[in-house]
Parts: sequence; C-alpha cells; structure tokens
Amino acid sequence: MKKHLIKLFSLLLWGGFIYYIIELMWRGHSHPSMFLVGGLCFVLIGGINNYLPWSLGIVQQSLIGAVIITVVELVAGLVVNVWLGLGVWDYSGLPLNFMGQISLLFFVLWIPLATVGIFIDDWLRYKLFGEEKPHYTIF
Repeated sequence: MKKHLIKLFSLLLWGGFIYYIIELMWRGHSHPSMFLVGGLCFVLIGGINNYLPWSLGIVQQSLIGAVIITVVELVAGLVVNVWLGLGVWDYSGLPLNFMGQISLLFFVLWIPLATVGIFIDDWLRYKLFGEEKPHYTIF
C-alpha cells in the first residue's frame, strides 16, 4: 500500500510539474492550484489503462482523458474561481462554455493533451516502476 501511494504521489508531482510548465509556455503564467489540478488529471488519466484493458484504442483513451480533464477542470473552477474568487481562468468569452469554467473548445484541446499524458504516464510507470511495457492500438 505504501509503495502504491508513493507511486501515485510521484506521478502527481510529475503531472503537476509538466502541466505547470505547459501553462507557463501557453499563457505566460500559471497559478499554484494548476499544479494540483494538472497532477490530479495526470494520475486519473494514467489510471485509464490500469482499469480498462490495454486493447482499448488510444483514440478512446484520449477521449476518456479529455472527459476526465473537463470534469476536474469544472470542479476545480467552481472551487478556485467561483467559490474562492481567485479568477485563475475564465472561459465566459468562449462559445459553448459552462459558467465560464469549461468550454467545448478546451475540451477539444484536452484530447491531444490527454494523449500525450497517457504516453508519458505509461512510459514513467514502465521505466520507474517496472509496470507493463506500453503498447497501443489506434481504435
């Protein structure tokens, strides 16, 4: 159990760091809460092929990952932006947004990000933790 928690915490740190860097490159700034949100998304996306079969195509995994990111983004946005009023992001100017916290445009952008996250997570699990060597199908 302790090894499992250390692995999850390690992956959370990797994911948080990677996402924080992506935000700095994309927006020029970030917020500490995004480290936690990115890390949580990374761990959850990484769990896709731990709970679903490897035979599930990367396209389906990426779509599931985008849904995961969108749900986490909604919950985090309601807490960080609406409840705490920190204004970390606001999609209210985008079409098809919900309460300014999620939008269809960003859902589409999360698909390739989820794909990259899946590959990085699987590689880290294989190299650092001796898990199954990654193998994928398209569909």
